[in-house]
Amino acid sequence: MVSDRSLEVLRVIVQDYVASREPVGSKTIVDRHSFGVSAATIRNDMALLEEEELIVAPHTSSGRIPTDKGYRVFVDHLADLRPLSAAQRQAIETFLGESADLDEVLARSVRLLSQLTHQVALVQYPSLSRATVRHIELVPLGGTRILSVLITDSGRVEQRVIELPRALDEQLLGDVRARLNSAVAGLTMSEAASALSGPAGLVPSELEDVVGPITATLGDQIGANRHDKLVMAGAANLVRTEHDFSGSIYPVLEAIEEQVVLLRLFGEMATDQHGVSVSIGRENAPFGLGETSVLTSGYTSPGGDLARLGVLGPTRMDYSNNMAAVRAVARYLSRLLGEN
Repeated sequence: MVSDRSLEVLRVIVQDYVASREPVGSKTIVDRHSFGVSAATIRNDMALLEEEELIVAPHTSSGRIPTDKGYRVFVDHLADLRPLSAAQRQAIETFLGESADLDEVLARSVRLLSQLTHQVALVQYPSLSRATVRHIELVPLGGTRILSVLITDSGRVEQRVIELPRALDEQLLGDVRARLNSAVAGLTMSEAASALSGPAGLVPSELEDVVGPITATLGDQIGANRHDKLVMAGAANLVRTEHDFSGSIYPVLEAIEEQVVLLRLFGEMATDQHGVSVSIGRENAPFGLGETSVLTSGYTSPGGDLARLGVLGPTRMDYSNNMAAVRAVARYLSRLLGEN
């Protein structure tokens, strides 16, 4: 069993190592922190922590650094979620409040979270299991080109340029638009895909040659919206922390580019009492991310579905600050999407 004082020693080892990247020794702890005991007593506490595999001596250093298990104990029992400053909260509200649509608000969210945490930031698009088609817009671009715009009830907007076999005047294009909206507005993604599987019956036969490319493109747009995907920002932060990895960071970069892998990891992470999920080091090894920590929190989309937002970085990270930032951005994102 580890005593309360030993746990406090673990806390300062984690905090000092995260801040300095230097192994922490007993003399340093006595000099920097008010334990009121001798360096020899602190060494005994550190020996107990080492027996429990919570800290380890790197190479021949006299100092100690946290293990993955040590970080886990810190996160579960010792981390204080410091509230964000008034300036940070105002920055979140201002920066995200300027977003025009779902794509922009998610892109801004990961950029902001990356800046707040100095880690790679990730946000999952809301699940579209219950999303429906709100509206289809067809915009003439001149000649035989039009812009197809698909808008879902969750606020997602998907746009494609279509080359038609012949030009349509605005009246005919408006008629096609009205027929398509009548056919699919309010349907789920899978229902809309079925309804658009062929132009037959949707429009008069003399328009089928023109409407065929439109329904095919809309089918592609709906298909793109039926798959979960992630938005990422701050990959340069991973490069800046390259010295925290034992080898090359390229396997990590390759792993985070595999969105299916990260989405599976997100799906397996359990939320703690703070509303934040934390997966550390070896816990991520099955996903090719054994030297990283992943912190996520859920946000609610307009359709009521839960999606995740979070950060990924080396195990040596400021867990208290990063957990607070992830939670704050996720909560504001839920509120913003709910208002819109």
